[in-house]
Amino acid sequence: MDDLQENAAMVNALQRHASVIVQKSLREGFGLTVTEAMWKGRAVVASAVGGIQDQIEHGVSGLLLRDPSDIEAFAAILDQLLARPALARRLGQNACARVKQQYLGLRSLAQYADLIERLDE
Repeated sequence: MDDLQENAAMVNALQRHASVIVQKSLREGFGLTVTEAMWKGRAVVASAVGGIQDQIEHGVSGLLLRDPSDIEAFAAILDQLLARPALARRLGQNACARVKQQYLGLRSLAQYADLIERLDE
C-alpha cells in the first residue's frame, strides 16, 4: 500500500484478529513485526534466525522454526497451534509479558540509569 498510515492500520487490524502470526524470515535483525505481534498477545511462529531468536523463547513466548525452508515442520507447528487454542493463548500471554519486561522504553531508561549510577561509583 502506498499510504503508510493505511498500511499500518491494516497490519494492526490483521494482527489483532489473527490466531497466529507468522514471521518466516531467512534473515532478520530485530523483528519489529514479531514484537508487535507479541505485544498484542498473539501466538507467534517465526524462523530461528537473527534477532528473532533473542525475542522469542521457544515454547514459552512463541515457537521457533529451526529451518525456515522446512515446509512440513512449518505446517506441523501451525497445525499444532490452530488445533490447540489454549496453547496459542498461553504463548500469546507469555509473549506480551516478555515484551513488557524486555522491550519497552522504560526498561531501557532504567538500564541507562543503572549504568550511569555504576559509572559514578
